[in-house]
Amino acid sequence: MCDALPLTGERTVPGIPEENYWFRRHEIAYLAIADRYADRTVFEAGSGEGYGAAMLADAGATVTALDYDESAVAHVRSNYPQVTMLHGNLAELPLDDASVDAVVNFQVIEHLWDQPQFLREVTRILRPGGELAISTPNRVTFSPGRDTPLNPFHTRELNSAELVELLEDAGLEVTEKLGVYHGERLAELDRRHGGSFIDAQIERSLAGEPWPEELSRDVAAVAATDFDLRADAPDSLDLFFYARKPTP
Repeated sequence: MCDALPLTGERTVPGIPEENYWFRRHEIAYLAIADRYADRTVFEAGSGEGYGAAMLADAGATVTALDYDESAVAHVRSNYPQVTMLHGNLAELPLDDASVDAVVNFQVIEHLWDQPQFLREVTRILRPGGELAISTPNRVTFSPGRDTPLNPFHTRELNSAELVELLEDAGLEVTEKLGVYHGERLAELDRRHGGSFIDAQIERSLAGEPWPEELSRDVAAVAATDFDLRADAPDSLDLFFYARKPTP
């Protein structure tokens, strides 16, 4: 086993208590599709640390994953042998035409410089009737009132209408629009921490000071099931869409 990947701000990794909220917010998307793709040939575009690809493989999918970062590729190969791991660029996917049943792209498209090109590549490698599952931060709530993302690793964040337009322009049919929300327990933590559990974490991180014991305890205790997936609305935290490649 190789060492854990460092937390860079560009990806989330498991096992870091202060990162647990963001890790679980990512994890909910994989839990949502694990049974859906259990018997499918799946390609994860931008797998990062690899925990999600491994979850899908453990649930019964045949998973190939790709990442641009060589350290992430080495980490996945060492830690998740159930995943076939490739190194490459998302603008030119190293797969044959119509070769996979499903493509997974979670919290990645906002990092890409050429989002349309990537989605054209997704359409190319999907079999007719194949499906893309995609999630991304909702610009409306993640960087409210801004055209430039707050996160320095993001190139372009999207709202719901913009994501639909990108998917349709790539030749995909959007079949379901969902959003990630705080469930009841996280809503209570919002109230407990001055109105925003997220802002409480960000403020402490920016201050560079030790976190209060209560905040640390509450963040470390967050579970993926504390988030809800609901019909997409303008105020969702993350967008979570399914899009289908039409059959001839």
